[in-house]
Amino acid sequence: MKILLTGAAGFIGMHCAERLLARGDGVIGVDNLNDYYEVSLKESRLARISSHGNFSMHRISVEDRESMLALFASEKPDRVIHLAAQAGVRYSIENPHAYIDANLQAFMNILEGCRHNKVEHLVYASSSSVYGGNEKMPFSEHHSVDHPVSLYAATKKANELMAHTYSHLYELPTTGLRFFTVYGPWGRPDMALFKFTAAMLKGEPIDVYNNGQMVRDFTFIDDIVEGVIRVLDKIATPNPDFDPQSPDPQSSRAPFRVFNIGNGNPVPLMDYIGALESALGITAEKNMMPMQPGDVPMTSADTTELADWVGFAPDTDVRDGVQRFVDWYLAYHGRND
Repeated sequence: MKILLTGAAGFIGMHCAERLLARGDGVIGVDNLNDYYEVSLKESRLARISSHGNFSMHRISVEDRESMLALFASEKPDRVIHLAAQAGVRYSIENPHAYIDANLQAFMNILEGCRHNKVEHLVYASSSSVYGGNEKMPFSEHHSVDHPVSLYAATKKANELMAHTYSHLYELPTTGLRFFTVYGPWGRPDMALFKFTAAMLKGEPIDVYNNGQMVRDFTFIDDIVEGVIRVLDKIATPNPDFDPQSPDPQSSRAPFRVFNIGNGNPVPLMDYIGALESALGITAEKNMMPMQPGDVPMTSADTTELADWVGFAPDTDVRDGVQRFVDWYLAYHGRND
């Protein structure tokens, strides 16, 4: 297959590209390599895949309508994995307009490209952030997600609504994946694990929000990629049992699906930090901080629907995953201590 992959220089994007290329797919990579975090890390990720004969790289912004529609028209991808986005809950409070461009305008361009070029299946990144102020655990795709607590979350919910519209109007199969706190080798420097590791190796304190009273469904990158690829291969279909008298948010009369992709095993933040301390052999100096605006105290994924759909659910133990991240981090930064 020929797969158009946006966010190809990103954390999840690079890992997906490696898997797709390894099994013989052609990958059309799109990424603008913006400077939200170190461009050098993105370039290092690209270096791992750029020499592959079935990979082509296009350094354009997904929100650039003309460039994207031209790329769709020239490449005619069979399927699309849309991972490019402006990430980060806290950053969305400081720079809201970036999220409108990167998460809404860009997604519109993806939908139009898919519609006009008869793409077989669009798989796109949503987020556990859509659950917002919900407190019923674990989070289920059958729950309402109408109370976002950050603009980032609102843009991801909007993506799901836009996708459903195109599934309904144009019979475009779409599947949204609500990622839960992804971590692992080649991760993002703005994420806690990366920041904690960097600070601890420098002997600096780490900022621990909500005084450490946080719980997250940390999900290892290999599990995320496995889920993405399996979902890509199983095209979204209408739900024959959908009842418009009692509509279920997870499916539709249209070829539309939404799935959680999380580890299904929430871990207290202090245990996550403990796993990192063990992996590094360093005890962190902890700077206890209040809850940050737009944040939530707990996430927990019900992955029953994903398992039923593709026969897979993430299950990597956080201690193993953190150790693998640390091994990568030390090697990448040339440290042996």
